[in-house]
Amino acid sequence: MATSFITVDEVLAGERLDVAVSRHVEELTRARVQKLIEDDYVEVDGKPKKANYRLRAGETVEVTVPEVKPAEIAAEKIDLDILYEDKDVLVLNKPKGLVIHPAAGHAGGTLVNALLHHCDDLSGIGGEARPGIVHRLDKDTSGVMVVAKNDRAHLSLSRQFKAHSVTREYVAIVHGEPAVGQGTIDAAIARHPKERKKMALTTADKGRRAVTHFKVLDRFGEYSYLALRLETGRTHQIRVHLSSLGHPVVGDPVYGYKKQKFKLSGQALHARLLGFNHPADGRYLEFAGEPPEEFRRLLNLLRGKGEAQDED
Repeated sequence: MATSFITVDEVLAGERLDVAVSRHVEELTRARVQKLIEDDYVEVDGKPKKANYRLRAGETVEVTVPEVKPAEIAAEKIDLDILYEDKDVLVLNKPKGLVIHPAAGHAGGTLVNALLHHCDDLSGIGGEARPGIVHRLDKDTSGVMVVAKNDRAHLSLSRQFKAHSVTREYVAIVHGEPAVGQGTIDAAIARHPKERKKMALTTADKGRRAVTHFKVLDRFGEYSYLALRLETGRTHQIRVHLSSLGHPVVGDPVYGYKKQKFKLSGQALHARLLGFNHPADGRYLEFAGEPPEEFRRLLNLLRGKGEAQDED
């Protein structure tokens, strides 16, 4: 175990505990700090505190980081669409339906299970259940992801995501036609007050700022084809933002319309492009991944190039 001490001065006074620790212990991401706080590995003047505890001048914060335990998750041979791989990172095009890491109801068959079979050198910063995982895509959102193969790469990529310097572009098929050809949605997002598995728009003081830029690529009357660029990366951000405009993603079972004309296995949302600076040498890398066949088939149908399959 490694232990760090932080003395709270006038500058740190009033800061949230999780924010202060993530800023002063460089090797820890904020998510990792919050998990350490939850497990009572962070104490203020000898007592555990919650992540949102506001520090006071003169207090001492003790941070204990336990050694990462070897992952006990089973390695599984699952085919991966790998776009790039070296000793530091792995970039893949995640298919629809693939869960990122084991959780309740998904003990196996996840991306992590597949990665443990493919790699023997994943970063341990994400903890036992999430080795190598720097960012996530929803189960039924397909697209390009990057995985860290060592802790140095993980820290570098995490900082880039936190600084919003990573290029993330999506495409989506949505209901209706936006009134403008392009625009920006700047609206805070927080956990839904009643339905805890959902996110919702909220006021800036109660949620986290979320910014999505959109551009209409094609219009089909009842539907539109959009390109979207994330400035921030909140849970369900694109889906919540588009739904708030009255243009939910086609096939979205949570934020979309209950009655759907097309039978899709989840939302028509794909992360088509990801760009970042390589953790080892800083060179900018950019990767693109094709949307799944189901997405392409629907797009061709709307453009009048396909057959009316998948309709009710």
